[in-house]
Amino acid sequence: VQLQAFGGGLVQAGGSLRLSCAASGRTFSSVAMGWFRQAPGKEREFVAAISWSGGSTDYADSVTGRFTISRDNAKNTLYLQMNSLKPEDTAVYYCAARSPTRGGSWTSKREYDYWGQGTLVTVSS
Repeated sequence: VQLQAFGGGLVQAGGSLRLSCAASGRTFSSVAMGWFRQAPGKEREFVAAISWSGGSTDYADSVTGRFTISRDNAKNTLYLQMNSLKPEDTAVYYCAARSPTRGGSWTSKREYDYWGQGTLVTVSS
């Protein structure tokens, strides 16, 4: 699976952005997907995850109620709708795909096998 994230940009606090992640490969619809982010000088952290069917999702506490992860398997695309953005949301956002054989927690970056190149989100105060 090859991944390409896009949709980042500069937005004022309180604003919204939608990130997209285009995937190539026939296995997209069979793998769980996630979004992670990395702020300058910080570790890459979990943001959200979604099961292969879209029927199960999970969010970091810091984004619950503001961000929504979704996917369109027909279009091989993963999304992250981000609302009520805060300056602390500023980071490079990465999409990732997880092999079906993985059994660990999908909130861990170590449990993902494929990564996109990242897209920068900057939230101004």
